[in-house]
Amino acid sequence: MQIQGETSVNKLIVLFVFDKMETALSERTLLEMCSSVNNWLHYMDCKELLPRLLDDGFLCRISSPDEEPLYVITGEGRESLNSFYINIPKSIREEISSYVKNNSGKLRNRQECKSDYFQNVDGTYTVYLKILAPVQPMLELKFVVPDKKTAQIIYKNWECKASDLYSAIYETLVD
Repeated sequence: MQIQGETSVNKLIVLFVFDKMETALSERTLLEMCSSVNNWLHYMDCKELLPRLLDDGFLCRISSPDEEPLYVITGEGRESLNSFYINIPKSIREEISSYVKNNSGKLRNRQECKSDYFQNVDGTYTVYLKILAPVQPMLELKFVVPDKKTAQIIYKNWECKASDLYSAIYETLVD
């Protein structure tokens, strides 16, 4: 169910998404959640709301300038949401709550786990892997591998295996 033309309700929907996710979100993730995967808002309405909510002080950017921007709800945003929460249609609140409950872990992993690879002059490949946190990266790894196939396998597996690898490295080094 999309709400069209009701800017204040749409702003509340976006704030509700941030509140329910309880983590920083990228614009890409927000747009995907609200308009691509679900039908809560029109894509362009959602795209236009992010800068407005930033200007209003209801959201703020927390990532460093050289990384993909991440946004969080502010205290003012929570106050506004708490005051006008009832204006969001109950069906949309329930859909958002259900979606977040079922998908928040996957969405967090995709945002927090970054990977990239490129070919070196000698024909080998370098794979960069990161686990991002709001202030600074929690883990950064760089592998040099013999071929593109190996680089692609590591690149594809990183998102689903990053937390296990981080835990294993941490436990090994702390023991």
